[in-house]
Amino acid sequence: MLLTDMLTKLAAKPVVIFLFNFPRTLLIILVKAYRLFLSASLGNNCRFEPSCSTYSLQALEIHGAAIGSYMTLKRLGRCHPWCDGGFDPVPLKKHKASSAAAQKSLFTRLVIPVTSTSSKKNPK
Repeated sequence: MLLTDMLTKLAAKPVVIFLFNFPRTLLIILVKAYRLFLSASLGNNCRFEPSCSTYSLQALEIHGAAIGSYMTLKRLGRCHPWCDGGFDPVPLKKHKASSAAAQKSLFTRLVIPVTSTSSKKNPK
């Protein structure tokens, strides 16, 4: 049995799916608990739109536990009195293109398309 076949069968099991999603789910629960218990007593004084807790929830949902946590910590590091704040949405996931497709489309804007001409000679 190939390794890919074994991984495919293993990934279909609910226990593996639960264990894979557990860190992200735990972090989302912690952010929601912060919003429920602490955020209400601290007041709404966020410099950014969306708020940092909303940004954190979106980053965790879109990018997962590791990258979402990194993005959240990076955002919290920018939150200080000398920051202007403003609109700062969560960036979407970047899809990696295959290297052949990336090489094919690398210089497409530099090439001028050639129109086809007929090869038939007109008799006079």
